[in-house]
Amino acid sequence: MSKYRIALAGNPNTGKSTLFNSLTGLKQHTGNWTGKTVAKAEGTFEHHQQLYTIVDLPGTYSLYSNSADEEVARDYILFERPDVTVVVVDATAMERNLNLALQVMEMTENVVICVNLMDEAKKKGIVINEKKLAESLGVPVVPISARNKKGITNLLDAIEGVVRGQVKLNPYQVQYTKEIEASLKELEPQVASIVGNQFPLRWIALRVLDGDTSFLETIQQRQQQDISHTERRNSAYGKSVNS
Repeated sequence: MSKYRIALAGNPNTGKSTLFNSLTGLKQHTGNWTGKTVAKAEGTFEHHQQLYTIVDLPGTYSLYSNSADEEVARDYILFERPDVTVVVVDATAMERNLNLALQVMEMTENVVICVNLMDEAKKKGIVINEKKLAESLGVPVVPISARNKKGITNLLDAIEGVVRGQVKLNPYQVQYTKEIEASLKELEPQVASIVGNQFPLRWIALRVLDGDTSFLETIQQRQQQDISHTERRNSAYGKSVNS
């Protein structure tokens, strides 16, 4: 049985699915996300005799729920809480791709940045200083070429380091204007009073400031579903004990 769950996030055309296929081989299955027409791919892989489950999230440019793909990716990271979210970025378009990485890092600290297409970057004379980038972002950064299966072992080692708590994580936090930061400080306790402290309050407060108040309702609905599920399970358990 898999002990750890890994999510693969990234912009479209970053080689994310190529990496997924390289890791899982034939140990995968596809379908649709529940209630969505968005394709879902899930599989398993092993590293150092440990089994991992990995989910290939839809390719998105953001997590603002402007589309079904974005909503699926956002909800999986937020509600399923994968042990590690690997953000796959294109080495030839780092600035554009890091926008999504920063959004993921606002939602969870368990992040590994996977810089793919290093072979293409080399052809274009692009040099990536992954050590400096890792220091700046506060999370592991691993260069790979998924197509050529180069750097995969280093990526798996980084994932293992995060799930085992062997890596010190300090994700970079975007600092906004004084006005926005003041509003966030005021909003976060209000958000906590509604959804509790188990969610990334700063990120949710940002969504509220952005006008996405419906997201609070989504969280409350999920919480109510969890409560109902627990009550049904406890009721069934009680009946089995008393029978």
